[in-house]
Amino acid sequence: MWKKRVVVAAATALMAVGLLSGCGSDNGSGADKTYKVGVIQLVEHPALDAANKGFVDGLASKGFKDNVKIDQQNAQADQSNLNSIAQRFVSDKEDLVLAIATPSAQAMANATKDIPILGTAITDYVQAKLVNSNEKPGTNVSGTTDMNPVEKQVDLITRILPNAKKVGLIYSASEVNSQLQAARMKAHAKEKGLEVVEATVQNVNDIQQAAQNLVSQGVQAIYMPTDNVVASAMPNLVKITDEAKIPVFPGEDNIVKIGGLATYSVDYYQLGFQAGLMGAKILSGEAKVSDMPIESQKEFKLVINEDVAKRLGITIPADVLQEASK
Repeated sequence: MWKKRVVVAAATALMAVGLLSGCGSDNGSGADKTYKVGVIQLVEHPALDAANKGFVDGLASKGFKDNVKIDQQNAQADQSNLNSIAQRFVSDKEDLVLAIATPSAQAMANATKDIPILGTAITDYVQAKLVNSNEKPGTNVSGTTDMNPVEKQVDLITRILPNAKKVGLIYSASEVNSQLQAARMKAHAKEKGLEVVEATVQNVNDIQQAAQNLVSQGVQAIYMPTDNVVASAMPNLVKITDEAKIPVFPGEDNIVKIGGLATYSVDYYQLGFQAGLMGAKILSGEAKVSDMPIESQKEFKLVINEDVAKRLGITIPADVLQEASK
C-alpha cells in the first residue's frame, strides 16, 4: 500500500512539473523568445524608409512586436559601412536580417550563408546573384521585388507629352537594378520612336552636372528609374529641371511627391509589409527562406503631382487625370 502511494505521489509530481513546464515554454511557437532582427538599409530616402516601416508593421501584424529586438542600421550609401554592418549582424547572430536595396543584400549575403536574409527594394534577385531562381531561391535569401512597369511609365510620358521626341535617362551606373530598368526603358523608347539621351552618375555629387548635360542637349522630359543614388539627391535634380521647365518621370510615387511629375508606381510600404509577413513565417518556423519564392506587386497605381504640372505649365490630359483619381 505504501509503495502504491509513493508511485501515485511521484506521478502526480511529474504531472505538476509537466504542467508548469508547459506554462513556461512556448511549445515550439517561440512565444517566450526574444528574436533578434537586423535591418540594413543602403541610404535614407522616402522609398526605402517606407519599405523599412512596412517590414516592421508586417512583422507586428503577425505578433512579432514586443518579442522582437530590431537593430536598425543605415549605411549612408557607403560600401564599407555595408560590409561593417553585415559583419556585425553575423557576430550578433541575428535570427533574421532585412536588407533594403541590392547592395545591402549583396553585402549581407557575402557575409553569411546561414542567417536568413530577406530583401526588399531589389529589382532582380537572379541578376544580382542572390538566388538561383525567383521560384525557388535555393540560398539563404528571398524577399520582394520592386520591378517597375517600365514600359507603362514610358507610355505615360508620351500620353502626357505627345509631342516629345527626345527623353533624358538618368541613373547610377553602379546599381544593377538601375541598369536593368535603363535597358528596358531604352528598348521600349526606341519602339515608341523616342530618342534617348543617357546620363549616368557614380554618386550624388554627379547629379547636378548630369542634369545640366541633359538640359543642354534639349531633352523634353527625364526618366528616372528606382535608383537609390538619384533618389537621394532628387532636390538637386529638380532644382535644375524645374528651372528648365523639364518634367521628371520617376519610378515610384515617393519621388513624385518630392518633385516628380507622374508615374505608375510600386508601393514600397506594401513591398516591405509583404517582406514582414515572410519574415514572420521564417521566425515562427513555418517556412524556410530557401523555399520561399520572390514576391512581387501585381497592380500599379497612376500618381500625378498636379502642383508640379502647374509649376511647369503642363496640362495633364483628362483621361490621365481620370485614371489617376480612381
